[in-house]
Amino acid sequence: MPQRDGLDPVRYRVAREAARCAALESLLTRFPALGDPEAMPLRERFARGEIVRADGTTWAADDPVEPGDELWFHRELREEAVPEVDLPILHQDDHLLVVDKTHDMATMPRGAHVLSSALVRLRRSTGITTLSPLHRLDRRTAGVLAFGVRPAERSAYQELFARRAVHKEYLARVRPAAGPAGSAVPRGIAGSGDAPVTLRVGARAVLRDRLLKERGDLLTRVVEGEPNAITELEVLAQADDGTATLLLRPLTGRTHQLRAQLSHRGMPILGEDLYPLPLDPDGQLQLLARTLAFTDPVTGQERRFDSMRGLG
Repeated sequence: MPQRDGLDPVRYRVAREAARCAALESLLTRFPALGDPEAMPLRERFARGEIVRADGTTWAADDPVEPGDELWFHRELREEAVPEVDLPILHQDDHLLVVDKTHDMATMPRGAHVLSSALVRLRRSTGITTLSPLHRLDRRTAGVLAFGVRPAERSAYQELFARRAVHKEYLARVRPAAGPAGSAVPRGIAGSGDAPVTLRVGARAVLRDRLLKERGDLLTRVVEGEPNAITELEVLAQADDGTATLLLRPLTGRTHQLRAQLSHRGMPILGEDLYPLPLDPDGQLQLLARTLAFTDPVTGQERRFDSMRGLG
């Protein structure tokens, strides 16, 4: 099926336990939201020929399905406000499209952020239907975001991220937590080997944690165990209001890695609304993906992309 509104169709491959029942019943079991009273009745969608096989022929609602059968369809979209925003293109060629993502824009279509996601916006604005993100930025994080153009090359680029061959730099503005009765918590964080590192300009640390994010949980949690999240940290500046600007180099790519690691050490990022308590839930998260650099696995070129944005 072709894309619709910049979105790929959904493919449902029938599992053994879902076989030998009607196509409509099997689809509803796998995707209960298709039975939402506000959605078009699923039987009507079958009658209109909107549910098809891999070869493009249509399914009837009462056709029996077998293990391995495929049902393809387009998701129905809820009404969504898609504000006009600046999404500068930093680089574009036959292999890569790199943008400077704004805050509060999802990388991929998800939940209430579908048409407003970076991927869908770019597919629609450029006409490149094969675009696919090579990595992800949190919705609330701004900065450099890279997309692959050719599906055949996608795995080569994604492998760079998987084996930590991409240099990433972030900027973050943090506020160390206040202690009891207004006393200041010592401005220290756990560094390499758990040695305390004072939060002063020029100080460096390596944050090593084991992070766990369970399915259905919004939060990534720091737990006991072998570290699976490593971030290099350098203090760039300290302001009179007690905030500090940090340069962060994540060597791993766990969900919410930087947000969870900094909050765990009593210095959440300004604008934080999840870890652990909102500092300013209506403000922008002061986290910027400033730099992305790597050796291009397709062309052999040295690539470096820098955000034009700043914090605040």
